[in-house]
Amino acid sequence: MTKIVFLVGEGEYESDRTMRPIAEHLEARLGADVVYKTPDVLEDMPDFPKQSFGDLSDLDDADLLVVYTRWRQLPDEEMRHIVDYCNRGGHVIGLRTSSHAFHYPPESEWAEWNDGFGRNILGSPWISHHGHSSSTDVTWADKEGHPILEGIPEAFHLRGWLYRTDLSEGCTPILWGEPVDPEDEPTPSAVAWTWERPNGQRTVYTNMGHPSDLRQSIVKTFLANAAKWCLESETPDASHDLSGSLSR
Repeated sequence: MTKIVFLVGEGEYESDRTMRPIAEHLEARLGADVVYKTPDVLEDMPDFPKQSFGDLSDLDDADLLVVYTRWRQLPDEEMRHIVDYCNRGGHVIGLRTSSHAFHYPPESEWAEWNDGFGRNILGSPWISHHGHSSSTDVTWADKEGHPILEGIPEAFHLRGWLYRTDLSEGCTPILWGEPVDPEDEPTPSAVAWTWERPNGQRTVYTNMGHPSDLRQSIVKTFLANAAKWCLESETPDASHDLSGSLSR
């Protein structure tokens, strides 16, 4: 049976709670075995306390990892499970703050994953956004569409504020955003993209993830389609290291 592991929970968007209906939707639609993990501490900034998801050995034979967390400092054993999964080419779906999923001090052996997870695994590091009072108009990035966009209207609105992005080479935008009433200089940016690696590994990232966005059927459909698209890929080649300069 297909296994999907969710690592969710941060200090702003209540993803520990809002992602559970998404997990249940994927479990029902895909017939998958879903493992749902939340950290023992949700808070992050300004003190950035250490947290734990508990035993992450489910990642050792997982088919898909779904991440929606922010600024985590995890025990070494848990981080090794995540790194090993990424390095063997496991498929990944990242939402919103997962672009800055980790916050290790400079002296930590995992410090390169602070920006590296966003840059080398998801396709863009955290940069900035357009302010909490703004929202986002979303359109397809390409009129031809993408299999993930099946059932998704060509234009829709999100309450969530748009993230600025800097895409890694190989990433393909599939949804595009225009900020509405931005609090600073508007920067139209990708809302979602795909990244296909030579070994068959697939990544989907979206900065959708505001609680009101996740209640929309559009976003649920998008995430289910994204999971299906990832899982339709050939089995990743465990000998291929996806993380570039990232190691350990």
